[in-house]
Amino acid sequence: MTGTEMGRRTFLEIAGAAGLWLAASPLRVAAAGPEAAAAGFQPSAWLNVDPKGLVTIWVGKSEMGQGSYTGMAVLVAEELEADWKAIRVVQADANARYGRMSTGGSSSVRGSWEPLRKAGAAAREMLVSAAAARWGVDPASCSAAKGEVLHAASGRRLGFGEVALDAASLPVPEKPVLKDPRDFTLIGKAVPRLDTPPKSRGAAVFGIDVRVPGMLHAVVARPPALEGKVARFDAAKALAVPGVRKVVEVPSGVAVLADTTWAALRGREALGAVFDAGPNGALDSAAIARLLVSAPLEPAPARNEGDVEAALSSAARKLSATYTLPFLAHAAMEPLNCTARVDGNGAELWAATQSPQRARTEVATALGISEDKVTVHVTYMGGGFGRRLYPDFPVEAALVAKAAGVPVQVTWSRGDDFRGDLFRPCGRNELRAGLDARGNLVAWHHVVRSPSLSRQSSGNRSAPPGTLEGAVGFPYRAGAVRIEAAVPTVGVRIGAWRSVYSSQNAFPEESFIDELAHAAGKDPLAFRRSLLPADHPLQAVLSLAAEKSGWGKKLPKGVARGIACHSCFGSHVAEVAEVSLVKGAIRVRRVVVAVSCGTALNPDSVAQQMEGSVVYGLSAALRGEITFAKGGAEQANFPDQDPLHISEMPRVETHIVPSTAAPGGIGEPGLPPIAPAVANALFALTGKRLRSLPFKLS
Repeated sequence: MTGTEMGRRTFLEIAGAAGLWLAASPLRVAAAGPEAAAAGFQPSAWLNVDPKGLVTIWVGKSEMGQGSYTGMAVLVAEELEADWKAIRVVQADANARYGRMSTGGSSSVRGSWEPLRKAGAAAREMLVSAAAARWGVDPASCSAAKGEVLHAASGRRLGFGEVALDAASLPVPEKPVLKDPRDFTLIGKAVPRLDTPPKSRGAAVFGIDVRVPGMLHAVVARPPALEGKVARFDAAKALAVPGVRKVVEVPSGVAVLADTTWAALRGREALGAVFDAGPNGALDSAAIARLLVSAPLEPAPARNEGDVEAALSSAARKLSATYTLPFLAHAAMEPLNCTARVDGNGAELWAATQSPQRARTEVATALGISEDKVTVHVTYMGGGFGRRLYPDFPVEAALVAKAAGVPVQVTWSRGDDFRGDLFRPCGRNELRAGLDARGNLVAWHHVVRSPSLSRQSSGNRSAPPGTLEGAVGFPYRAGAVRIEAAVPTVGVRIGAWRSVYSSQNAFPEESFIDELAHAAGKDPLAFRRSLLPADHPLQAVLSLAAEKSGWGKKLPKGVARGIACHSCFGSHVAEVAEVSLVKGAIRVRRVVVAVSCGTALNPDSVAQQMEGSVVYGLSAALRGEITFAKGGAEQANFPDQDPLHISEMPRVETHIVPSTAAPGGIGEPGLPPIAPAVANALFALTGKRLRSLPFKLS
């Protein structure tokens, strides 16, 4: 049996037990199971049609509020021609048979678009063929709709469940025919979300809701500085707290286990843990700023077109500016947590994780056991934003459970979550540009100074830094372009944050373009459009955002507009922000979003993701900041990094460029343009150019 084949006997054994089972693969659609996975075939989703007609879809992507459960089901159900009311979605455990299960980089729909549709289409063709064989007619004379196979000429019909077992014995189509987008009935429509009812009823199980028999609740005292170590602690004082049962030392710190989380927290206070600060104990924000400035440039520019220095030398007007960005916490509403049971049979974990396979691998490594002895159940999660891509919290829970000899749920307090975050990196962006006498852009030079996620995670100083994401693809035409990086090591744990480096690099790029437009005496919208190729996707979103926002039309006194655009994760977004000052404070009143994302799987979800991106991006732009002293973060709760309040929420209007192309990402592309759009509006309103985040008017 090869990596893309399964024996007929194995297929029939699986199918006959419960109906028709299919899985989708980037290579082909084929029946699959544990044997196929072991042979190297990695499906990305499972489909089962049982004899009662119930369609079960195993989702290999994590649901953290963005709509994966519904979106993945729609892709299968559309091609299957299933009855939407007969769909059931089950979250898959970590397993290679589901393909790449990591949920990040706005990749879920993009990566599943073809394989999941093929899975549905193959199942449909098999069900139709099975019904046609029973009737003794040509399959081409039959069709499927709403969970039934129909023979129009005779008026006969059979439910999917009635022919599921027959279909399971048929060969799987190698190249099933996908529907024409004109025939879509679910894709592109506002389909009710499948996770809303259980969440509304309180039946949805998030990570923090998990309960396992015999489980104790645990919290961990961790060193505040990266590479800090435990110096001493008093276990007896912690054990004297009512409800505290155990104190164990683990690689990340000292765990206190108790009957309740509250008792564990009180026990941790009594523990009196003291830490050796380690090599980063003296680190503070001022020292980090100096590291950014002094970091040497990478040996070669990532992009180098024309002679930038010569173009600047001959430019009629030269501009330069420096933009700075702080570290940011992810601050998801559900703090980190993980439940683990470790015994002689292996490890079983319940985790709200964006990367279950990575968690499984690293837990196995930490425990010194094989991966097949580690089970990771994926729960709902109350936000991720990139933080839950990292396996530190499942690994820690497994090690606490092993050390304590009992199942545990390790919960991070809000302070733990802030101070123990893998922060969005800080950044310093140095820009220079030149204009000719007619205001055309003749030179663009951008130096990005920021720590590298890839180098920190791999430990490889020669690996590509990744810090130029969102900068190296500078879309505007210029006579000469040079884009390069300086990559300091700053002694702070860093991680992917919603839209990753695009969240940082779009702010200086789109703000500086605005500076150049004003220096050239041109309208910021017209200036951008003149510099973009005529067929660039940003042209369409700029035009749509301008039209829907009333760009160029008069605004009430004390209100100004700013515009910005950015491309990332396969989508293109332009935003217009309307801004005023209320008692000296910045107030964003309205945000108009235009997005080109290929086929919009669910227009409601697209709008929701744009709104969420605006809120998250505005929270960061207006008040988000993590500072450091003595090697640790100074902020510990929401008042220290205050998110946008409901009373401050602007009206967000989303407009989608129609398309039948394959989908682009949608969870992150709406975030990068919001900070520069607001900064550009503030300049139009006040004449003051704000080049540092968060925005401070004085």
